[in-house]
Amino acid sequence: AEAAGYEQLRAQQTDARKQGRLFGIGIASYAELTGIGSRIAVAPGMPINTGSETAKITIDSTGAITAAFGVASHGQGLETTLAQIVADDLGARFEDVRVIQGDSDEVPMSTGTYASRSAVLGGGAAKHASFLLRDKIRRVASYLLEANQDDIDVSDGKAVVIGTDRAVTFKQVAKAVYSDMKTLPVEAREELSAAYTYDPINGTTAAATHIAAVEIDPATCFVRILKYVVAEDCGKIINPMIVDGQVHGGVAQGIGAALFEELIYDDDAQLLSASLVDYVIPSAPEVPVMDVVHIESESAVAGGFRGMGEGGTIGAPAAVANAIADALSPLDIDVSILPMTPERIFRLLEQARLKSRGQADE
Repeated sequence: AEAAGYEQLRAQQTDARKQGRLFGIGIASYAELTGIGSRIAVAPGMPINTGSETAKITIDSTGAITAAFGVASHGQGLETTLAQIVADDLGARFEDVRVIQGDSDEVPMSTGTYASRSAVLGGGAAKHASFLLRDKIRRVASYLLEANQDDIDVSDGKAVVIGTDRAVTFKQVAKAVYSDMKTLPVEAREELSAAYTYDPINGTTAAATHIAAVEIDPATCFVRILKYVVAEDCGKIINPMIVDGQVHGGVAQGIGAALFEELIYDDDAQLLSASLVDYVIPSAPEVPVMDVVHIESESAVAGGFRGMGEGGTIGAPAAVANAIADALSPLDIDVSILPMTPERIFRLLEQARLKSRGQADE
């Protein structure tokens, strides 16, 4: 409300109504389960395991890092966020991490990307696998640097003795393990690979509040969105630009559901809006500039993450519908169906006029 300037919007609405304009403000809040763990997945008797995900991270003989996941990106930048998690927790350089996604040959025990679960479950698995592999690096480095394992820190692709300039790179660690048979004792020559299957048991929740201000043109019955603000909580943010992009895209989808997109059938159940010629989606002019407020309350799962995928979509249709209902409320009109197309608004206005005339005649 503060970011939207809610009190000022209400004052603006009062002035608009004095001029006979149809100006409305809508609010919608929601909370949803995201990244659900096995306890919730099992409860309704689901036939597949949706409550866990596996990450497998390997350093090869050149020091290159490959992180394999069953979850996969479909436009939400997941390959970037997973690489960031691995780089941060393994102590690697971001540019040295290669992410393999959705390959059942690499990670057969996965159910994939859906239901705002990838950052919570895939990211949790990445963190744990990274910690395991980092400990292996420290153990090898303790031999190479002749130092206690507890005195070694791993960062920026190197293992360093804390407080000194003595260090070995991941490439040197890999060479000692895979190539230089004289450097390490046999028992210290561990494969530089780690896998972890993460189950958050209950999972976590995500929440957001949307505020929309709209104005309806009484002549054309078109809805113009004047202001849009989202305050969302996806837990600890991995990549702010990606989170902003997901909210923007989700709100655009929600505006489509609220104002444009509809499956229309004839009396014979033939779909009449089966192509993008007839099925209307919002384009750039219909999607407003929006403000996104990030609330970072860390969840109880690994990394403090919460699901983000539906952060923009869920609240948007309700916020826009509520704003339209608020704009039409002086005419005693309510909104009970979406999309609220110009034709539907026209019919509602006509019904209100007829009702008003009938009451006047009485």
